[in-house]
Amino acid sequence: MFFFNPTYLLFMAPAFILMALTSWYVKSAYKKWSKVQTSSRLTGAQVAERLIKSSAYLTTSQGRGLMDIQLQRVAGNLSDHYDPRSKTLRLSDGVANGTSVAAAAIAAHELGHAIQDAEEYLPLKFRSALVPAVNIGSYLGWILIMIGLFLNFVDLAWLGVAIFSGGALFALATLPVELNASARAKVLLADTGIIQTEQERRGVNTVLNAAALTYVAALVTAVLQLLYYASLLVGRRR
Repeated sequence: MFFFNPTYLLFMAPAFILMALTSWYVKSAYKKWSKVQTSSRLTGAQVAERLIKSSAYLTTSQGRGLMDIQLQRVAGNLSDHYDPRSKTLRLSDGVANGTSVAAAAIAAHELGHAIQDAEEYLPLKFRSALVPAVNIGSYLGWILIMIGLFLNFVDLAWLGVAIFSGGALFALATLPVELNASARAKVLLADTGIIQTEQERRGVNTVLNAAALTYVAALVTAVLQLLYYASLLVGRRR
């Protein structure tokens, strides 16, 4: 298989190393700041509830607020997310029940996505619009590349690369959405008094910045994989 040749490792080894380091850093940051309690002693669920109430009368061009947001528990570790389809904020048990700086940071970050949805934040809408195409393209593009290389039909393989590039575009579109949600979280936690000390602010920054690095690593991985496929096809043309 051409995936497991030296060229593949040349392209992808940096991505693998970056992903491993990022994963370690995220876990390390979460572990450290999950042991530091906030001055407010609010659980992640209570943080979300307070922020929902404080933003309930959020004024948007569509006149929407956050009154319709539902809060649910979800299984898993760091499986927290906001579902814009059902307007549901789902928090893992560790975050929902935790009174730590890490729990507050994660709950506020996900609430940031809810506010983005209420405001119809353009980068979020763009990313959401990409989802169907990316889900199809991640499989179809790979298949076309395989068939094109196997049959030596380079143009078909290039079409596969073009379709597969949707994954890199999605990873790129995700970055501003996540960074904006984290920026909103920091402001919300400070303005509502949930985070009060310099140590707590530092912890929130560390946890959210670590999480942001995972999206940077995902983008680097997607781009390097795309470049690997392109390098194979350029070689075929020669």
